[in-house]
Amino acid sequence: MGSYDTTNDEALMARAVARANHSRLLAPPNPWVGCVIVTANGTSFEGGTQRPGDRHAERVALDNAGERARGATLYTTLEPCSHTGRTGPCTDAIIAAGVARVVVAVRDPDDNVAGTGIAQLQGAGIDVVVGPGNEAVESQLRPYLHHRRTGRPWVVNKVASTLDGRTAAADGTSQWITGERAREDVHQLRAESDAILAGAGTIRIDNPRLTVRGVLAPDGKPVREPRRIVLGRADSGANVHPCTEYSGDLTELLEQLGSEGVVQLMIEGGATVANSFHSAGLIDQYVTYLAAAVMGGDDGAPVFRGKGAASMPNLFRGRFESIVPLDDTLRIDVYRNR
Repeated sequence: MGSYDTTNDEALMARAVARANHSRLLAPPNPWVGCVIVTANGTSFEGGTQRPGDRHAERVALDNAGERARGATLYTTLEPCSHTGRTGPCTDAIIAAGVARVVVAVRDPDDNVAGTGIAQLQGAGIDVVVGPGNEAVESQLRPYLHHRRTGRPWVVNKVASTLDGRTAAADGTSQWITGERAREDVHQLRAESDAILAGAGTIRIDNPRLTVRGVLAPDGKPVREPRRIVLGRADSGANVHPCTEYSGDLTELLEQLGSEGVVQLMIEGGATVANSFHSAGLIDQYVTYLAAAVMGGDDGAPVFRGKGAASMPNLFRGRFESIVPLDDTLRIDVYRNR
């Protein structure tokens, strides 16, 4: 093995993480991965995972580097794949290119990889380092990693609320609690999700389309539309069609969706549905758009409807991940502690 300067590994992996962000709306249900190749003289080439069936991040970067990849160091946010799916193994391409060193942020828990990618590279005499950038990539790829480790989608519960915790007025109207920037952000969140779920009551009252509007992928093309799931029955003329209608155990639903390649599921109402997922401990991320508005009184619709914690020791307590101002609205992300 050669001698390498490892002082820049974290910084170069940070560049790969930034590159992966560009693939967030392209890659799913595949993982959104970034790659940076650095030659001996310091020249660098980048790549990100493209749409399903197209090239993975490592192959994009290798194609950009060409013969200059020989003897170079390759930084990738996720362990390179070692199996043939819709594309060939990235490990074969890395070995064939003559890359001398590979730095991996996170091992891939997918059963088709799970350490075999690293083993193949090491078996070919390539120096492999695992760990730089691990925390950032664990956060960036959280839905994918959760899906591969549990077999279930990462569940995001989205709600728009007034300061006093109301999601609709006494007459049922709810448009609009939040401002325009917040509503644009919701469409970004939809675009990042593989499926959107709402209860039949929400479909009946609001008749939403649950589609993505105003969001384009980095290649300038429309993003894929998420699947639409309705708990219960939707009227035949509802805007949500075509959709999947489901009645039954929520855990079984998540396992079914996970087996069908749904990596991230977004819940968009209503309060009874949200409480059902919450009470069962099935929500991984709570996204609340908190408007600078007050409903007043106690006759508005609550965020959750149904039985709650019986006493203070039984409160759900998560952790704040981020608080982002969106003009007259705050986006607050709370994650479940696991």
